[in-house]
Parts: sequence; structure tokens; C-alpha cells
Amino acid sequence: MQLRELGWESVVFKDPDGGQIVLWPYLPCVRMPQKLRVRKWDGLALLQSSDDLSVIKEEEESDLQSPGIHIDSVSSLGTAFSILINNLKELDIDAPFIPDPEIIRLIHHSENSRDGLPIYAIEPNSDDSRWSEWLTSCADEYVKIKNLISSIWRSRRWRKNRKFAITRVMRSKYVNAEIGAASAICAAWWMEQILPLSKELISEKDKRFSSRLRGALSDLRDSRVDFSPTDGPILLVPVEQAYLPQLEKSLFSTGDIEKMRPE
Repeated sequence: MQLRELGWESVVFKDPDGGQIVLWPYLPCVRMPQKLRVRKWDGLALLQSSDDLSVIKEEEESDLQSPGIHIDSVSSLGTAFSILINNLKELDIDAPFIPDPEIIRLIHHSENSRDGLPIYAIEPNSDDSRWSEWLTSCADEYVKIKNLISSIWRSRRWRKNRKFAITRVMRSKYVNAEIGAASAICAAWWMEQILPLSKELISEKDKRFSSRLRGALSDLRDSRVDFSPTDGPILLVPVEQAYLPQLEKSLFSTGDIEKMRPE
């Protein structure tokens, strides 16, 4: 799939039923510059499952006890995620971190704001039958011979993709060259993740996420009575920068709304 522009501005979807979904671009494992952060929202939607959120909290606890333990264990694994972590280590930035510092920050902010802001897990859990079928199809793609062979050339492909991604990084007065380099690294990782997946599987995931995002906003809208009909609530969605244009396209074209409840 073609990599689009790597921008730093949030994308706002104004729901015809009221309220807004704000897609905020961030870099995984990187603490983002404060000037790029969104300051106001009424609910948080994370592109992880409920099970993933439990793991993130466990990772935070273990990292507090043994700082850097997850980074050390991942660095030598030889996976695409290891390459991401080791590439980020080479830069003069506030990174890498496991668990993701921006996701943890937003979770804590939501839990500690006002009476607590609702948090929605957008990725279904594996016990969801539709999602289970999708995961099975993905697993089949990953083990195909052509994809197993392609892993042999990962390092070369990664360097090529990273070099190409640099040309897609947009300028911002809040972003220096090091953060720009981190953007290209994270984009290379994203391209590696989606490499084995068919366009059909990618589209199916995007549509499901989009319908669940609209469902989360619908629940947020219905659960509060202090919003005006014209403004409505703001649902914040942190999205990996490289993935944002793809999700944006799906969100603006979907008409489906899947019912959601906060965690």
C-alpha cells in the first residue's frame, strides 16, 4: 500500500449526528512534543483491544519496578519491532519507551480528569467472531511462502522504505530533524506490518474501526447531557502517523455505526 504524507496536524471528522472525532497523529514509542498534543477532549478512543489495554497497564507497572526492562528484552529479538526500537535509540529524542508513552499519558489524563473521561477500546477482542475470522485470515497471509521468503530481505527493504518515508515527512515548526527522522522510522515499521496483508483485509479492518469510532462517539453523545446540539462532544483518537490518512479515508466514507460502550 502506498505511503501517503506524514503530517503533524490532527484531522477532524464532524459527525452528521453531532460531535467530532479528532484523529491525532503520533509516533509509537516516542514522547511527542507538547506543542503537537491535543488539549481538549471529552472521551478517548484507543485503537487497541480491551485485552491490549490490560497488557499496557501491566507493562507500565513492570517498567516502574525495572525501568527499561521491556526495551532491553525487545532489542535483541530480531523482529521488525526490534528494528524500530533500535533505530529510535540512535536518535537524539525522548524515545524509545515501552509501553507507549503517549497512550499511557492519555489514559492517565482521562482517568484523572473531572469525574473521569470515558475510554473506548476500538479493536475488538479475539472472542468477537467477526474479528476472530479476520485475525485467522491475517495469520494465513503471514505464513504464506512468499511472505516467509520476504522476511529474508527485511533489513534491505526497511532501509529502502525508511529512505522513501523521509520524502513524505511534512514540515512543522514544532518538529526538528530528529523527530522527522523518527517519523520515517515509524513509517517503515508500519509498512512492514501491512506488507503481508491483502487490500481486502486492510479495508475490512479500516471499515470496522471506523464504524466502532462512530459508535463510540454516539455513546459519548448519548451519555452526556451537557453538550449543545451544535457543538457536541469531542472524541480523541491517537493514530499512528503513517496509518492516519488511511483511517481518515475510511472514516469519512463509512455510514455504519457499531454500538460501543466505554471500558
